[in-house]
Amino acid sequence: MAEHASPGARHRPPVPQRVRVTARFALLAVAALLLTTACRAPDGAVTDDRASAPASPGPSPYGVVFLGPGDCSSRGPEIREVFCRSEKAVATVLARHLGTLASGPPCPDATDFVLHVSETGTGARSRLTTGYACMRNLEPPHPGDPGRGGGPLTVVGDCVTASRAGEVTETACADTGGRAPRYRVESAVQRRAQCPGTTDLFVALGGDRPVGCARRSPGE
Repeated sequence: MAEHASPGARHRPPVPQRVRVTARFALLAVAALLLTTACRAPDGAVTDDRASAPASPGPSPYGVVFLGPGDCSSRGPEIREVFCRSEKAVATVLARHLGTLASGPPCPDATDFVLHVSETGTGARSRLTTGYACMRNLEPPHPGDPGRGGGPLTVVGDCVTASRAGEVTETACADTGGRAPRYRVESAVQRRAQCPGTTDLFVALGGDRPVGCARRSPGE
């Protein structure tokens, strides 16, 4: 069987640095990539990959690291770091890493979307300016939660459909449309041999347990 690959009192914050934004929603289940682009501003770039969280370091002081762990962001054509108590805050940073999502540490399972950040010029405030931030919405919906059919990761509890080309596409488990058979990832292991004998499909997940053991959904 072949293995398939599968973002009180109110305080008046300092004027936050504007960044150039391009939005890219990605499923790391080796599914099709949706690419959208938003407006531009000088001295930086943020790419949006809409995209229970592990414990993360305490919040960085506001403005010291752009979108450090525990910080919050706005959403829209210009993504900004804002106070988490602000009415403009819509998502929080679960983890912040240097490099790229493909080569760097994986985001936590609870990630709803990923922001790829690149600050340049005199406005860059720290060495942690080029990398990516793993984001979770402050309020529902949470597309990264198991079975919701979204988010940048495929995790245990997600459902996928398989193509003849050997690729899988994540889909909502509650979705009744479509003709392709749907499989649910029941567990994650280090090697295919560790999957139960009832496994119908192997799904590449990445991380410490890179093999997902999936079974065909009832009624499919």
